[in-house]
Amino acid sequence: MDDNVGTGGHVPVMLERVLELLAPALAGPAPVVVDANLGLGGHSEALLAAHPALHLIGIDRDPFAIEFSTRRLSPYADRTTLVHASSGDLAEVLDQAGRPVIDGALFDLGVSSPQLDEAERGFAYSYDAPLDMRMDTSQELTAERVVNTYPARELARILRDYGEERFAQRVAGLIIRERAKEAITSTKRLADIVRDAIPAATRRTGGNPAKRTFQALRIEVNAELSALEAALPAALDALTLGGRVVVLSYHSLEDRLTKQALTARTKDTGPPGLPVPLPAHQPRFRLLTRGAELPSDEELARNPRAASARLRAAERIRVDD
Repeated sequence: MDDNVGTGGHVPVMLERVLELLAPALAGPAPVVVDANLGLGGHSEALLAAHPALHLIGIDRDPFAIEFSTRRLSPYADRTTLVHASSGDLAEVLDQAGRPVIDGALFDLGVSSPQLDEAERGFAYSYDAPLDMRMDTSQELTAERVVNTYPARELARILRDYGEERFAQRVAGLIIRERAKEAITSTKRLADIVRDAIPAATRRTGGNPAKRTFQALRIEVNAELSALEAALPAALDALTLGGRVVVLSYHSLEDRLTKQALTARTKDTGPPGLPVPLPAHQPRFRLLTRGAELPSDEELARNPRAASARLRAAERIRVDD
C-alpha cells in the first residue's frame, strides 16, 4: 500500500458531520470510541486529534488497513488499540480490550479506496485482475471459488439478494455454462460474461452491468451483511448513557439493516393504549438524523466516491436497570 494513500488523496466520507455527531458523547474525561471499519484511519485520526483524552479501538479485517493505520496513527499510539478482526467480532474485541462500555461507535461500511484501486485485489471490474475480493487475505474463500463452485441456484440467490440483480437467473446460468468450458479466474472475463447475460436494452443505461454482480460477490466472500448484523447490535449494547453511534452505508442493503436495527431500539414496545408508558418498554435510543443524511454538493465535488453514502445516527437515552 502506498504510504501517501489516505493522507493527501483520500478524504474520509462526511468527516465533519461524523465529528459533529460524535462530539457530545466524547466530552467526558476518558471517552472510548470504537471504529468498527478502520480502513485508512482517516475518521479515527480526526477523532483522536479532536479529543485529547480519547481512547480509540480500531477494527479491520484487512491486514493492510491495520498496517497502514498503525503508521498513520502512530502519534496517538498510546491512545489506540488496533485489532485485526471482523467487525462481527466487535463484542469479543471490546471484551479482550477491557473496554466493555464505550461512549461512541463508528461504522464506515463497504469497500475502501485502496481495495478498489489496487487491481490485484480483484474488487473492481474496471481492472483485469485475479478474481479475489477478500478483505482478509488470509481467509480461504475467494470470488473465484464462489463463481466456479457454487451451484446455479445459490449463485442466482446471491446475485439477487446481495446485488439486487433482476437478471440474476440469466447471469448465473451463463456463468455455469462458461465455467464448464474453462474456469473463470479473472475480473475481465467475469465482467464480459455478465455483460453478455444482460439484455442489450438494459445495458444502455445504469452504468457498468457488472457492478451489481461484483457487489454481490464481494458481500458473499466477506460475509459483510452478517458481520453488520452482529456488530451493530453489539455496539449499541455497549454504549453508555449518552453514547452515540454513527453509521455510513453505501448501498441499500446496508442502509436497510442499519435502519431496522436503530428503529427497533427507538420505539416504545409496550402494548398500545396504555395510559402510562411501561418503563421496561420505553425506547433505549433516540434517532439523531431524520432518515438517512446525504453528502453535501461541496463534498461530492471534493470526493465523488461519497455519492452513494447514507448516514444514520442514534444516541442512548436509557439504560437497562
